[in-house]
Amino acid sequence: MIFPFTAIVDQEEMKLGLILNVIDPTIGGVLIMGEKGTAKSTAVRALADLLPHLDSIKGCPFGCAPEGPFCNYCAEKVKDGQSIEIEKKKMKVVELPLGVTEDRLVGTLDVEQAIKTGEKRFEPGILAEANRNFLYVDEVNLLEDHIVDLLLDSAAMGVNIVEREGISFSHPARFILVGTMNPEEGELRPQLLDRFGLCVVVNALREKHLRVEILKRKKSFDDDPHGFLSQWEKEQEALRQKISKAKNILGSVRVTEEAYNTVVEITSSLSLDGHRGDIVMLKASRALSAFEGKDEVTKEHIKKVAPFALRHRLKRLPFEDPVNVDSLLTILDKI
Repeated sequence: MIFPFTAIVDQEEMKLGLILNVIDPTIGGVLIMGEKGTAKSTAVRALADLLPHLDSIKGCPFGCAPEGPFCNYCAEKVKDGQSIEIEKKKMKVVELPLGVTEDRLVGTLDVEQAIKTGEKRFEPGILAEANRNFLYVDEVNLLEDHIVDLLLDSAAMGVNIVEREGISFSHPARFILVGTMNPEEGELRPQLLDRFGLCVVVNALREKHLRVEILKRKKSFDDDPHGFLSQWEKEQEALRQKISKAKNILGSVRVTEEAYNTVVEITSSLSLDGHRGDIVMLKASRALSAFEGKDEVTKEHIKKVAPFALRHRLKRLPFEDPVNVDSLLTILDKI
C-alpha cells in the first residue's frame, strides 16, 4: 500500500514541482534538494500511484504509446501492417542505483542470446523501463559525471540510441526525471545542475503542530492502510481530475506579450547564462496556469515558479551559500 499523495503534510513546493512536471513533462524534471527523511521518495511514489493508467502497446518492453513514438520493434510492426493490441499500465517509479553501469542504464546486446542462437538482440536497460514513467535518482550528486550526462541527454532528447557490436537500436525515453541531493554531501557541476528543469528545496518541518500531524497520519496509515486510503480518496480523486484537466487544456493556455516580457525581465536582471532558464520558467508558469484552470499565464504564475526554475541557475561566488535566492526574491518583489 502506498501513502496517499494528498495526505503528505506541507512540503507544498516539492509537491507542486512534481505536479508541474506531470502536466508538462517537457519541463525537464525536478531536482529536490534537502535533508533525508523529508518524504521525497514517498511523494514521488504517491504521485505515480495517483495518476491514471496509461495506454501501452501490449508486449512492448519499452512501454511504447499506441500513438508513438515507437521503438524499433513497434515501428517494424506498424510498417508491416501488423495488428497492435493495447493494454493499460500503471505508472511506476523506476529507481536508478548508484554505481549503475552505462550498459545497465542504456541497454546492450544480449550476449547469451547471440551465443546460443547467433541472433543479435537488444537487452533493454533502465531507460527503457523508465519510458513514460518516473525515473528516480537518489543522491544524484554522487553519480559519476558520465552517467549523469547520459541520463540528462536522454531526458532532453526523449530518445535512447544505442550502437553496440554492429547493431543500432533506438527507443523512446520520455520519463519524468526526479533527482534528489543533499548539498552538504557534495554538489553537482553547474553544467549538470542547469540541465534539470526545476529545483525545489525541502526541509524537515519545524512547526510542532505539523510534526504532530505527520505522526498522527503515519500511525493511522500503518494501523489501517485501507481505512486511511478511504479517508483520503475524495482528495485523491479531486487532484487526479485536476491534473487530467490541466493536461488537456495545457496547449490552449495563452501566453501574452506581457508574460514573455516578464520572463525576460527577470532573467535579464540576473544576467543568467543561456536561455534554458527563460524557457523552463515559461513552461512551468503555463503548467501552473493550467493546473489552476486558467486560460492565460499571469505575472503571478511566473513569480510563483521563478524560484523553482532559476534557483539552481543563479551565478555564485566561491564560498557563497549554494542556494542564495535573495537577489531573485528582490527582483520578484519589484515586478
